[in-house]
Amino acid sequence: MSPLNGFFAPKTPSGKSAIAPEMPWFYSGNLLTVEYRTNPENVKALLPSELSLAEEDPGAVAIIWADWQSCSESKIELLDPVRSQYLEAFVVIRCQYQGKIYSRCVAIWVTKDFSLARGWFQGYPKKIGSIGLTRIFNRGKATPKLEKGAMLGASIAAYDHRLASARLTLLEPSDSNGFVNGHPMLHSRWVPSITPGLGNSLDQLITMSGVDVDLGQAWLGEAELEISDSPWDELASILPIKEIIGGYYREVGVTFNGGKLLLDKSNPNI
Repeated sequence: MSPLNGFFAPKTPSGKSAIAPEMPWFYSGNLLTVEYRTNPENVKALLPSELSLAEEDPGAVAIIWADWQSCSESKIELLDPVRSQYLEAFVVIRCQYQGKIYSRCVAIWVTKDFSLARGWFQGYPKKIGSIGLTRIFNRGKATPKLEKGAMLGASIAAYDHRLASARLTLLEPSDSNGFVNGHPMLHSRWVPSITPGLGNSLDQLITMSGVDVDLGQAWLGEAELEISDSPWDELASILPIKEIIGGYYREVGVTFNGGKLLLDKSNPNI
C-alpha cells in the first residue's frame, strides 16, 4: 500500500489534495496599517497567564490589511492564481514574555481556506471573512499614486456584518510602518482534547519571524478608523478605540519557514 502524503489534510498517496503545501511559504504584498490606543486593561484581558503587558505604550493596537500573493518553493501556485492570491485583515497587540517584547495577533480574517489552514498551524486565530483594500497601480486614473495626498480605503466584514472601516491619506515617506507589529510574533497553538472537559491535547507557546524580508518604502498617513461588533465577532467591545496613533502603507516581501517552541503544556494522553 502506498504511504499517505501531505503537509496538511487531506492526505493522499500523491499529497496533491493537501489544503496547503509544505514550507517554506513565500509572500509578496501590500500592507495598510492603522495604529490606535485602547485601555491597557483591554489588552491584558486577551493575554494568557504566562504573558504580561508591554511596559511602554501597553494599550497600543494595530489593525493591518494585507493584499497577498503567496506560494511554495515550486511556485506552481502562481500559475493558478486562485491558489496564491488572497486578502486578510488582522489585529495585533504587544506583550512581554520572559523580559522580551513580542507582537501577538488576537483576531484575523482571511478570504481563502489555504491561508486559514496555514494560520491555525502558526497559531493565528484565523476566520473566514470579506476584506477590501484599495490597490495602487502605476497606470491609469482608477488608482491612487504612492504620493502625498493619496487616499486609500479598507474594510473587514464577516458573516455579512461590517467589523471595521478605515481611510488613510498619505502624508510623507516614513522610516517604518508602525511599531505594534514590529516584533517577533508570540502565538498559542492549541487543540482541545477529544474527551470533553479534559483540557488541551496540544497547548504550546511559540514564536516566529519572517526571513528574507524585502521592504518597500513606507509611507506615513493620517488615518480614520471605525470598528464594530457583530453577533459572531468581537472587536469594538474587546479593543475599543481611545485615540488614533497613525496610519501606514508599505509593500513587503517575506518568507516563512518555521518557528520556535517556547513553552509546551500539551497533554497528548487526553
